[in-house]
Amino acid sequence: MNRIMAHMVPFYPDLERSLAVAEGIVEGGASYLEVQFPFSDPTADGPAIQAACQAALHAGFTVDQGFAFIRQITARTDVPVFIMTYASIIYAKGVDRFITAGTDAGAAGFILPDLPFDHDEGAYAAAARHKTAIMPVIVTTMPEGRLQILTERRPEFIYVALRSGITGSRTELGDENLGFLDRLRPLGARVMAGFGISERAQVRVLAPHVHAAIVGTVLVRTVATHAEASPAVIREALRERVASLLVDE
Repeated sequence: MNRIMAHMVPFYPDLERSLAVAEGIVEGGASYLEVQFPFSDPTADGPAIQAACQAALHAGFTVDQGFAFIRQITARTDVPVFIMTYASIIYAKGVDRFITAGTDAGAAGFILPDLPFDHDEGAYAAAARHKTAIMPVIVTTMPEGRLQILTERRPEFIYVALRSGITGSRTELGDENLGFLDRLRPLGARVMAGFGISERAQVRVLAPHVHAAIVGTVLVRTVATHAEASPAVIREALRERVASLLVDE
């Protein structure tokens, strides 16, 4: 089965429209929703997502409002929702308090790209206490020793960045990054893979190698194109965009 994890930024372009974005993404057929809590100094985001995060902060996003947003979305859909954010936000809230609040809001798990699984400041232990998941973010150039450490952790989900650098640019899929994905199969984890996935053809190539393809920048750009439109229009635009990326069975 072909699946997509779709990325979005709450409060972009504003609260009401971002709720419509989430609804459109789900209606379009996304299997997972990745909700990024905006941060002023991200390390992995390309220009489109950086601009979306800045706009969301200007629109009044706060961490507590982010949890309220998660609560609203999870009340409306059964699609698993993952909170993605950076370590500074988690530190400011307190690691255990952040994980607790996200779990209580209904999040299925967390994506914390600058908290590596072997230097996580207690985030994985907090997630274990709350019976939730942290999706470790790894790269295809990961050394064998670190891959062995990851294997010993037995994660339920794994997020693979298919190339180095920041999000946004198109990623070429070939023997190197696809072969790495295949090496993860013995772990038994649900492998998600992204960074530069914006076309149906890429989703088709990835499908045999992953549990889900991660799609982000192309959706954020769709939001930007319709930022002044009504919630109904923006909802339909995201529904159509996600549906266009899904591979026909």
